[in-house]
Amino acid sequence: VQLQASGGGLVQPGGSLILSCAASGVTLDFPDVPAIGWFRQAPGKEREGISCLSNLNEITHYADSVKGRFTISRDADKKTVYLQMNNLRPEDTGRYFCVPDLSHSSSYALCNSRPTNWGQGTLVTVSS
Repeated sequence: VQLQASGGGLVQPGGSLILSCAASGVTLDFPDVPAIGWFRQAPGKEREGISCLSNLNEITHYADSVKGRFTISRDADKKTVYLQMNNLRPEDTGRYFCVPDLSHSSSYALCNSRPTNWGQGTLVTVSS
């Protein structure tokens, strides 16, 4: 499964940004891709799952650090997944990756897993 994350950039604290994750050759839907999520790697920190979506039942899971500010969604043709990021903070700075789970449909499990299929990600910098 080939996924391409895009939409990163420089944004001021309090600003918003939308990241996109586009699929090629596959539909982001159950059973091809049971779950999909956004992971983040902040400078000097390990990668963490921050927003995940089950394509089976559309249940979402968010890390406490982004809950209430970030929203994961999927477009109607199920080819693109988005991450709407509002009220951005400097600690949101990092490289963001979209990651599929090809085996399980739990959004919670995906966000708490250690995926190996990362891709290049997209860089988000929150700074004034």
